[in-house]
Amino acid sequence: MKNTPYVLDMPASRTSCVVFSSPHSGRNYPETLLSRTVLSENVIRSSEDAFVDQLFSAAVDYGAPIISAVMPRAYLDLNRSAEELDPALIQGARRSGHNPRVASGLGVIPRVVANGRAIYRGKLTMDEARLRIDTCWRPYHARIKSLLKESHSAFGQAILIDCHSMPREAVAMARNSKSRRPDVVLGDRFGASASSEVVDQIEAAFSAAGLNVARNAPFAGAYVTQTYGRPARQQHAVQVEVDRALYMDEARIEPNENFSAFQAILRDVIQDIAGIGDERLPLAAE
Repeated sequence: MKNTPYVLDMPASRTSCVVFSSPHSGRNYPETLLSRTVLSENVIRSSEDAFVDQLFSAAVDYGAPIISAVMPRAYLDLNRSAEELDPALIQGARRSGHNPRVASGLGVIPRVVANGRAIYRGKLTMDEARLRIDTCWRPYHARIKSLLKESHSAFGQAILIDCHSMPREAVAMARNSKSRRPDVVLGDRFGASASSEVVDQIEAAFSAAGLNVARNAPFAGAYVTQTYGRPARQQHAVQVEVDRALYMDEARIEPNENFSAFQAILRDVIQDIAGIGDERLPLAAE
């Protein structure tokens, strides 16, 4: 596991055009990171989408693959461009215009975790940054591209579900005085990364399970949805953010007493999402 850039769980048979991705659930913290951080083990995990890969693992039972990160987000952020290098952290990195993510310490190799807490003592070399990108980032994205290409070839369309979790405090910010706190936030970059028809079906799947769904606020999608969402080409990408408080103790970073029940709820949701585009299934046999 330590030497693999991702975990890919494949169904016995690809019967769905949907691909699930969990880029922030990696939890293999290498010694090269732990020996250089100023953070405790618990604090460094605060930016991790803990257990999201487990929550969506049922995808394979409904004919869809799921690809998950091995390395943690604090080590490398797979939902950023490989060019989003932070000069404040990486020696020799150049500034190229104003990038708010990089400026805030959230480039492809993060400088901070949640609440702006610095990860490292000192800077990283460019060689180390490139090594992380070459060994983890590039293989992960190459595999996503191939999975989407396979879906498009077999079913005439491809749908990428980019799976994340959001802190309860972020959920609270998304709520206004007249609305319920969202359990799930769907990000389609305000219609740029997926067709309204596809997003409507995804929202309907979560709503049918009794979950309150919001769109694009406070999370509209980042690099993954921006890069892979091409609705005009029948390739759709939707970011899914789930409220962490529904299934885990955020302070301890442990599943809470509701984990199994919530996982069961998501199983039905996953089944509905994996069924999107079933009318195209005859193409798979041609």
